[in-house]
Amino acid sequence: MRHRNHRYRLGRVSEHRTAMLRNMLVALFRHERIETTEAKAKAVRGLADRMVTLAKRENLHARRQALSWMPDTEVVGRLFDQIGARYADRHGGYTRIIHAGVRPGDGAPVVYLELVDRPETPPDGKAKPGEKKGKPGKGEAKAGGKRKKKEKAAAASA
Repeated sequence: MRHRNHRYRLGRVSEHRTAMLRNMLVALFRHERIETTEAKAKAVRGLADRMVTLAKRENLHARRQALSWMPDTEVVGRLFDQIGARYADRHGGYTRIIHAGVRPGDGAPVVYLELVDRPETPPDGKAKPGEKKGKPGKGEAKAGGKRKKKEKAAAASA
């Protein structure tokens, strides 16, 4: 029976576990998607939903309660201004877990923990890590030596 076994212990003492969960909350709301193990994602999921619910209340007491868990004023401001407004008409279920295989070193199940209805482009404007940049073709990348000199000479004589 699982009586009174309701916490994810994660093999850590309570101070380490609390610090890790706080850091993961800040990273989740800063980037809106993090890659972690399945057990850690399940432990953070409830806290993240609670923070979004606080953000939907939009008062000073709720902001201070969120700051007690996430001591990053920039992230808490973003949570209350953007993320709370985005989920104003949603009743729970603000996060999703997407399975991403196993970790090569120890075989731990790796997942993506992300906010539901997040925009496709990250808010910081950078490209996604999986997107390829426009690379030149096979012969175009090394066109620095003799070919460029010939093209310049032909353009100058014409």
